[in-house]
Amino acid sequence: MKSNRKGFTLIELLIVVVIIGILAAIAIPKFANTKEKAYVASMKSDLRNLMTAEEGYFADFQAYGSVAAVNFTSTNGVTVTATPAPPPAAGYTANASHNQTPRTCAVTVGDGSPTDGVIICT
Repeated sequence: MKSNRKGFTLIELLIVVVIIGILAAIAIPKFANTKEKAYVASMKSDLRNLMTAEEGYFADFQAYGSVAAVNFTSTNGVTVTATPAPPPAAGYTANASHNQTPRTCAVTVGDGSPTDGVIICT
């Protein structure tokens, strides 16, 4: 008897579908956190850029200013605030948040602490 077989059997197709399902179950959790990481990276980038703008402002006026005073524009979706330290202290605290995540990032400059100038995200 000669078998004239063309195509795939139902079992072969089911095995392929199961394998694809297993691969998807492994890959989807790996990519689920990608957006969150991108939002945090955007906030960190904005805080670094604000720190650069604040240093330029300080070089001109010997004081740190607000976000509007240093003429800083944040990335779309990111809200950045900067609060200069009251005199005679020199420094400021800046916070960043994104409208797509509950996480926030902050940096304090000029307080002399071990985390002075380090961006910390929670």
